[in-house]
Amino acid sequence: MSLKHEGRAAASALKRIAADMSNIIESLDTRELHVDGEEVDSEVLSDPKGAACIPFSAIYHTRGFKEPGTQTYLTGCPVRVRVLEVERFTSTKKVPSLNVYTIELTHGEFTWHVKRKFRHFQEFHRELLRYKAFVRIPIPTRSHTVRRQSIKRGEPRQMPSLPHTAESTVREEHFSSRRKQLEDYLTKILKMPMYRNYHGTMEFIGVSQLSFIHDLGPKGMEGLVMKRSGGHRIPGLNCCGQGRMCYRWSKRWLVVKDSFLLYMKPDSGAISFVLLVDKEFSIKIGQKETETKYGLQIDNLSRSLILKCTSYRHAQWWRQGIDEFIRKHGKDFLTEHRFGSYAAVQENTLTNAGANENAFLWLSPEIFMKRPVVEGNRWRLDCILKRKAQQGVRIFVILYKEVELALGINSEYSKRTLMHLHPNIKVMRHPDHVSSSVYLWAHHEKLVIVDQSVAFVGGIDLAYGRWDDDEHRLTDVGSVKRMGSAAESSEHSALQSQASSPESHLFQKNADDIPDISKMKGIGKPRKFSRFTIYKHLHRHGMHHADSVSSIDSESNKGSIRSLKTGVGELLGETRFWHGKDYCNFVFKDWVQLDKPFADFIDRYTTPRMPWHDISSVVHGKAARDVARHFIQRWNFTKIMKPKYRSLSYPFLLPKSQQTANELKYQVPDAVHATVQVIRSAADWSAGIKYHEESIHTAYVSVIENSKHYIYIENQFFISCADDKVVWNKIGDAIAQRILKAHRENKRYRVYVVIPLLPGFEGDISTGGGNALQAIMHFNYRYCVLGVTQNCTMMRPHIGDKWINYISFCGLRTYAELEGKLVTELIYVHSKLLIADDNTVIIGSANINDRSMLGKRDSEVAIIVQDTETVPSVMDGEEYSAGRFAQSLRLRCFRVVLGGSDLNPDHQDPVCERFFKEVWISTAARNATIFDKVFRCLPSDQVNNLAQLRDFINKPILANDDPVKAAEELKKIRGFLVQFPFRFLEEEYLLPSVGTKESMVPMEVWT
Repeated sequence: MSLKHEGRAAASALKRIAADMSNIIESLDTRELHVDGEEVDSEVLSDPKGAACIPFSAIYHTRGFKEPGTQTYLTGCPVRVRVLEVERFTSTKKVPSLNVYTIELTHGEFTWHVKRKFRHFQEFHRELLRYKAFVRIPIPTRSHTVRRQSIKRGEPRQMPSLPHTAESTVREEHFSSRRKQLEDYLTKILKMPMYRNYHGTMEFIGVSQLSFIHDLGPKGMEGLVMKRSGGHRIPGLNCCGQGRMCYRWSKRWLVVKDSFLLYMKPDSGAISFVLLVDKEFSIKIGQKETETKYGLQIDNLSRSLILKCTSYRHAQWWRQGIDEFIRKHGKDFLTEHRFGSYAAVQENTLTNAGANENAFLWLSPEIFMKRPVVEGNRWRLDCILKRKAQQGVRIFVILYKEVELALGINSEYSKRTLMHLHPNIKVMRHPDHVSSSVYLWAHHEKLVIVDQSVAFVGGIDLAYGRWDDDEHRLTDVGSVKRMGSAAESSEHSALQSQASSPESHLFQKNADDIPDISKMKGIGKPRKFSRFTIYKHLHRHGMHHADSVSSIDSESNKGSIRSLKTGVGELLGETRFWHGKDYCNFVFKDWVQLDKPFADFIDRYTTPRMPWHDISSVVHGKAARDVARHFIQRWNFTKIMKPKYRSLSYPFLLPKSQQTANELKYQVPDAVHATVQVIRSAADWSAGIKYHEESIHTAYVSVIENSKHYIYIENQFFISCADDKVVWNKIGDAIAQRILKAHRENKRYRVYVVIPLLPGFEGDISTGGGNALQAIMHFNYRYCVLGVTQNCTMMRPHIGDKWINYISFCGLRTYAELEGKLVTELIYVHSKLLIADDNTVIIGSANINDRSMLGKRDSEVAIIVQDTETVPSVMDGEEYSAGRFAQSLRLRCFRVVLGGSDLNPDHQDPVCERFFKEVWISTAARNATIFDKVFRCLPSDQVNNLAQLRDFINKPILANDDPVKAAEELKKIRGFLVQFPFRFLEEEYLLPSVGTKESMVPMEVWT
């Protein structure tokens, strides 16, 4: 019986393994397979498309050109040769006329041309004869031995003959036969592996290890040139002198692709520089232009590259070849695009929104990507990255290198932790503050790019406190129990304690208000409890060994009972969402000791967390390629900027071709087709470009000016309305102008603005807050509400107080019960979102302030999405064709902040009078009034100065004095929306006092 049982178990195990292997094999992309094998004669193989591709990862494994065994050609694919034409060049000198042959070569999907004189054929033939003789000599060196062993016995070595007739004696009527002779000669050479794999042959036909990589796009010109040092548009990287003695000349192999050029060191094969094609791309030749005999100058926004050719005609060939190839395959990169962006408008792009190569302001290696944590460390970020690196994936990370006195994100710890995981993970930090003199500005973009095919763009850092969902929970005091009996007993005791706990009797009077009770607990929607223990679940799925320090809180048996809908079924227990530093409230206390990720730094049993309201987007295909191009530009710039990154262990990155962008291996679910453009803020310090780019600012202003019905904004800051003295961005002015236009035309127009109730700086608001918090409050108040409604001179005289019919400023707040006590906290709005007219969306990392918008300051990335798929809707009471993406995103945002569902009929028309006044304004006012009544919240319009603040905080609080009555009041709350307190501390001077460290900081830092 036991043998039969074991046999059945073994058979079932084999079936599972076979099924897993089948799934893996089915999911393999054959283009990524690296197949070694013998060369196949062109006469044997008739289908070149069947050849195995060289994987893109080959760019990280280039070798010296003369090293044996380097893979240059597609395995099992012939090189076909055609001599297309003969050009005869005359010369003023007393030399015979020269014939130049244009040779077309085809290898798989790649076709390219080279120009060669008959003299070049003769030199090539002599070199091959020397090589043939050299291979026969048994020189006792490793490389020579490997080369000899690579030539198989019986392999044909007989050199084809080259025509002996002198070129000068060939008449024009005999050109066709001469072309055929040279064509046959080269075809025979390329059929023989011994000669085809010789580096001299590769140089003659213009190929290298990067020629036939599918994702690098079509093959352009390649060849040896002399490269002059210098030419960078980066301070400190150019030659200090102007004389010729200050430059160095080096032999390099130049490669031309559809959107970039690169050059390699022939001796090592290392990629030494990548020059991206952009709007400033140009090519010049001649000694006058280049200060070099037979010089070739290639310019872009980042560098002026000087090359030296063998003759003036050689330089002309290069110029013509590069120019024609780029204009044919990469013309989109040569022009300035809408809004002044570096990236073209990409149509029919898959996109989605929702709350490897990476670029981050802040990255915390130990955060969990899936919540709640029920699979140990499996979905912890550092474990995910290590797992993929072990599978061969190259991971590149750029972190902002903070000024430690100003920002305590400890990027050094993040870099060190990630670099120790695996050699395939490379991390850079930028900028170097001393050498670059950049102290005030930050890399603020948040990007994740996967295979240059899928890109996530938005405002969410992979950092502590950022994970959240639509419920915006305030509390998280549970912990996962790993012992089976302990887990079961804890469930029993927790269920029993629920009946007698203080939190239960507060809500016994009205058991019907289930949604509100769940929110009071801060735990999600209650469900019928099912028997479940995590310990048993982990054993059932073979994950009992994947435990995590952060998943266990052995000191605590406290916690709210919760039932959660997760990816692994119903959980009954004390499952945590936020572990250690992830449970945070940074207005209460900023992060400390980030190198101890699983140690709490605030008391989660007395202090509620601060919920995080954010948004990110995902794009596919060509738009993802554009995002990747920005990351590559920054990575390569940092590599040449900082000496520590110039080693070969930090490779130059290459952009994949737009021609292969739509070959998607995977896509994010629920994505819709739309028109997408990538926009950014970039400058010389952040991306190494000659002129700064502020396409995000331009796009914001343009969308606002051209909007017809409404705009909806969620943003971390709103410091706008330019006075051309302190604040320069024009977003607030554009809003004021658009409202004024609607007022003159007597048309309805709405502006919804959702921002944080307080800036994200540590400070006790009950005493007025810290200096940094007060400074941001000053600019938010001065250039936000007051700026748009009162101080915009074009608006005040015409509208007066009627601005309230057009614009609304709100914040978000929620409440919960923590250890039997009612608590409240603002929801920190970190989104950078604009929706206009249910057809246009901007999502990115840029705040509405000068730092993000002006281009010369913080670096930012965003996307602008314009819908092409429409759905029937209503706008201002009339039928309207709304964009599928924009409308669904707006409805989700309204559902979150107002409560209800996406199908709520009250939310469909964002312009009509009923929604604006009876739903939006009424909900915000009612919620704010209830919060003030129950908690006496700060900030508040009842507090205009510090004296009133002291009186305000000393008055009794209903939540403490009468919790039952307070709970009844809180059941009237709908959503999270509250009115923004316009008049909080309006009588106080909030800028930093003279003598404080904040007062020494330039004003631009705060704006």
